[in-house]
Amino acid sequence: MRTALPLLPVQRTWEPVIDQHETWLAVNPVQGCNKGCSYCYLLDRGQTRVKPAELATPRRTVDLLLASPYYHPGTALALYTCTDALSTPRTRAHLVGLLAELVSRDVHNPVCLITKCSVTDDVVDAILAAQAAGIRVIVYLSYSGLGPDVEHGIDHEALRANFPRLHERGIPLVHYWRPLTPANAAPATITRVLDWAARYAACSVAVGLKVKRGARGQMTDLWPALAAEDLPVESADAVWPRQTWDLLASLPDRYPGHPIFQTNSCALAYVLKRPDSHRVHETPACAANHCLDNQRGRCAAATLAPVTSDDIRSRLVWVGVPAVRSVDWDAEQRTATVQEVLHLRDRNNVSEQLGITLRAARASNDQYWSGRLEGGQPLIIDT
Repeated sequence: MRTALPLLPVQRTWEPVIDQHETWLAVNPVQGCNKGCSYCYLLDRGQTRVKPAELATPRRTVDLLLASPYYHPGTALALYTCTDALSTPRTRAHLVGLLAELVSRDVHNPVCLITKCSVTDDVVDAILAAQAAGIRVIVYLSYSGLGPDVEHGIDHEALRANFPRLHERGIPLVHYWRPLTPANAAPATITRVLDWAARYAACSVAVGLKVKRGARGQMTDLWPALAAEDLPVESADAVWPRQTWDLLASLPDRYPGHPIFQTNSCALAYVLKRPDSHRVHETPACAANHCLDNQRGRCAAATLAPVTSDDIRSRLVWVGVPAVRSVDWDAEQRTATVQEVLHLRDRNNVSEQLGITLRAARASNDQYWSGRLEGGQPLIIDT
């Protein structure tokens, strides 16, 4: 009888410490999470249910940030998107040190921190110290109504308790209402989540299930209907249960003063009292957002700086793409097209910094999920 060989553990795959995402700069000096959420982007990268690993000290992290071609003083920073920095004493200490380092180096970019874990007093104190030094710190509380069978290792009561605690301390909150799947699509679940979050958070970001390239199998375990080969789940912006999608239109009646966005960049702009800088205004995505009139007015009044094809080419060179032969620039639509293959991080950075849409073929080794900047649209399916 042949003896089966033991399965080798998935090799851990690392992200750049500084990387450009669609809405913000991701800052990842610690990677790997000891939790085990079934839908996590990190799962097939061997970075869930592992000990978080420090790749850079707080000082080295800020060195890398300021040296990055993607860095701009006005860009929001999303800290620790490849772990949950609140999950262990060691990662919390790193977070406290990084906030202190940003203060000491006079780096005043807005800071976003995403968590499902309890925000402890030491971290609250560090956030308040950063705010006192002029750094806007926004905490995204990722609370969707899913249970421990999907979000393994999460203390959901501690997560809920964050809302009133942080609100009382004057820390701005965004309710990260994601992912939305059949398991949390029932109206009773949605009401329980939003009745609580809307009391304390400035707004909610509602996101369906994101399915990156190669992750259909992972997500099918969570949502079996996604196995259908004719569903373009990997090119969609997100996949939504029809029951939830149909309910979205009625939510402003129940929560009239609580904005609910489908685009994270709009939620961030709302909290920072900035106009849209990601080309969402007056698009179908803008119309789908449950946005307050004052924010729509802010976006409508914004004036975008003029851009030329030379500006676009110069920015591409700055981020390390010198070989673009020509730029097809439509100034009226603020849309540029290049024939070369570009990484999403480069397209995202140029688009954000110049306030344009940049179209190009996507690099084959890009693992991150599609976004609306790439042309992805919501995919609504019956379950």
